[in-house]
Amino acid sequence: MELKVNNVFIQLQEFEVSISKLEEKILQLEKRVEELVQIERNHLIRIKNHEELTDEFIYHGGKYLDLSPEKAWNLYTNRDYNFIVVDVCSKDFKPGFEITEALRIPWEEFPDRFMEINTRTSPILIISEDGTTSILACEFLVKLGYYNCNNISGGYLHWPGSKKA
Repeated sequence: MELKVNNVFIQLQEFEVSISKLEEKILQLEKRVEELVQIERNHLIRIKNHEELTDEFIYHGGKYLDLSPEKAWNLYTNRDYNFIVVDVCSKDFKPGFEITEALRIPWEEFPDRFMEINTRTSPILIISEDGTTSILACEFLVKLGYYNCNNISGGYLHWPGSKKA
């Protein structure tokens, strides 16, 4: 009789372990679903604001836009377009054309200072030396709920303003 009782307790423990693993999986799935829903909300907001999104961007769940230097320049020079420019170049980088109104947060300080970006909804144009650090900044901000991030591809290296200065 004692053997049957032990078997029941062993089975009960195994069930508890299985249930715990299933609960963990459910929490992971819930988190992933919430991330995907947030991406879709971001897409809907961008569409509502008449932004040009490619089918590919929406289909693949794009989290931020890569703007060509020309497209970014056109937005930058459009007086009717309300945006924030964030410069994430390293501390010692001096661009040929400085974007004076840009919020300057060097990438090495970004995790500690990103909260200086005081909006999560206004378009944020992010620029770096060559466009790679700005990609990291976009990815960082998107994870924190900043949905309207735009990487300026090629950075200052291809920024039309550098040639016009």
